[in-house]
Amino acid sequence: MAVTREGETESSQFTPNTDPSNTKEFSQTLQSFAESEKVQLSVFSQTLQTPVASERRRDWVLNVPEPPGLLSNLKTSFKKTLLCPLENKIQCLGKHPVPTLVSILNVIFPALSWCKEYNVTKFKRDILAGLTLASLCIPQSIGYATLAKLDPQYGLYTSVIPPLIYAMMGSSRDIAIGPVAVVSLLLSSMIPKLEDPTTNPIAYRKLVLTVTFFAGAFQAAFGLLRLGFLVDFLSHAAIVGFMAGAACVIGLQQLKSLLGISNFTNKTDIISVLTSICKSMHTLNPYSFIIGSSFLIFILSTKYYLARKYKKLFWLAAMAPLLSVIMSTLLVFLTRADKHGVKIVKHITGGLNPSSLHELQFNSPHTAEAAKIGLIIALVALTEAIAVGRSFATMKGYRLDGNKEMLAMGVMNITGSLTSCYVATGSFSRTAVNFSAGCETAVSNIVMAITVLISLEFCTRLLYFTPVAILASIILSALPGLINISEAKYIWKVDKMDFLACAAAFLGVLFVSVEIGLLLAVGISFAKIILNSIQPGTEKLGRLPGSDLFGDMEQYPIATTTPGALIVRVKSALLCFANANFIRGRILNLALEEQDEGVMESANQDRVQLVILDMSNLLNIDTSSIAALEDLQNDLESNGMQLALANPRWHVIHKLRLASFLKKIEGRVFLTIGEAIEACLTSKNMLPI
Repeated sequence: MAVTREGETESSQFTPNTDPSNTKEFSQTLQSFAESEKVQLSVFSQTLQTPVASERRRDWVLNVPEPPGLLSNLKTSFKKTLLCPLENKIQCLGKHPVPTLVSILNVIFPALSWCKEYNVTKFKRDILAGLTLASLCIPQSIGYATLAKLDPQYGLYTSVIPPLIYAMMGSSRDIAIGPVAVVSLLLSSMIPKLEDPTTNPIAYRKLVLTVTFFAGAFQAAFGLLRLGFLVDFLSHAAIVGFMAGAACVIGLQQLKSLLGISNFTNKTDIISVLTSICKSMHTLNPYSFIIGSSFLIFILSTKYYLARKYKKLFWLAAMAPLLSVIMSTLLVFLTRADKHGVKIVKHITGGLNPSSLHELQFNSPHTAEAAKIGLIIALVALTEAIAVGRSFATMKGYRLDGNKEMLAMGVMNITGSLTSCYVATGSFSRTAVNFSAGCETAVSNIVMAITVLISLEFCTRLLYFTPVAILASIILSALPGLINISEAKYIWKVDKMDFLACAAAFLGVLFVSVEIGLLLAVGISFAKIILNSIQPGTEKLGRLPGSDLFGDMEQYPIATTTPGALIVRVKSALLCFANANFIRGRILNLALEEQDEGVMESANQDRVQLVILDMSNLLNIDTSSIAALEDLQNDLESNGMQLALANPRWHVIHKLRLASFLKKIEGRVFLTIGEAIEACLTSKNMLPI
């Protein structure tokens, strides 16, 4: 069936005939159709290039409405972020109260949306995943609490309340909530500078709970105000390096428990830790080392050999830490190894999470420092959780709402600070176990929390003889997942500057401190942005053969120059006080070099007479950049050249018009580069504005 298009001639309509005997006739018809289309396109192109059409499009560029100002943009952003959703909900609430209330509850509690499709099959899978998760969570939580320099029960508390709240408010169906190694390290490395956990453990604990409250408050505020971009200040490369450095530091810290060393440094840098180990080797306990290293080998072999070779044995890798705790506890109890210097956990306070409202310190002299630490930990915890959640959401094909995640994390940590929990977030290792165990929804978090709660209520006495070395082994077994060598190689291959930020974060954490590592990573990331802004590159453009397109001549060597014209584009979205004079110098030098080459070749027709600045990349300019453009225009005129602008953006042309710059360049402003060449190199008279 032939398809007729509006405005098409009869000769251009055809129906292909697949009969072999008519192949030659069909070929001739197709050639005739192509020639007809080519003629029509040629006529259309010529129409566009007429002086009248070119002048009309030039008017489009010049006669634009006034763009919104700064206050208008801020007002619109605030209205879209907070007022409009609230106004819409209030209006709908008056007209349709019940459906609107249900809609509001679905927004606040995403669990209400997926529970409509929940069934027995999904519940069975979630129970299995939750129990598997609990078997890994219980020993890890105890270990991470000791890493944070808190009593073991606080790790278990953190695995009860936060997962329950997240299950109702979070948008991820796979993420496993609880204490994690990196956050525990941050707490144990930053808070001891304010309160010593050894000499004053109660004050230290109160400060940890206060930091947790501030971290939750910041996270909730980020979600409510839609400030998710703040998480991006920690770039992907910085996070890769920071995580690897933190893993090494955590591993070094755990050598104290694994080797049974008594005296150990409170510093985290590798030099201090290795020096402390060498000085304390005479206090090494061989029984602790044998127990810890034996079960470490067992956990690693199940995780990285059996589970990978036999996929159905993933549950063994997940339960290996719990099995190690049970077996090592029995071993110490039966052999009374604690009498031979093997350190044990001893008493763990059981029961429900006690209230800690009275322990929050808002009038302490350390409150400002606690808020600062809370902000750092809030950003790191959110970055890890959102990265983990998005990874697994992509695998299952659903969308993760970043703002809801921030709000959920904030509410759960605020509530956690009131119920004896420290900062909780998403754990990559436990989320991977949850995913492998076949979880369907966040109910697996609820099952895990209930299981931990039952353990707190009835099983804490059984952990009295658990050796501390086994907790070190469990933490050490989780660290390889934090070191991503393949990703570091990828960063090195793609972007050397990003790799510098990655390496700085890694080395800073490893050799100085956690804070310095973070500061170096963020500093180098900002330095990259500033360097690109202050000294952006410029591109010399040429026409691509057979088209009206212009591209970078270094990127497209087949591009050809236009005799008498130099076409330049700035590799920056902002022309401002920081880079305006630098760009002016680059363009002027390039124009003079091109002019000198034309003189040396004795070709007056090729001598540069026109410099066209392609402004399609520039989103905004300021008064300093306008002054720099005026200087550039004067410099070019003094050397026998003219300046023309092509495709300026909305804010750019508006500010140039207000500054009367368009009159100074005699109206040489065009919609495209082609029109600038056509008008300036073929026409001697330009209409002034």
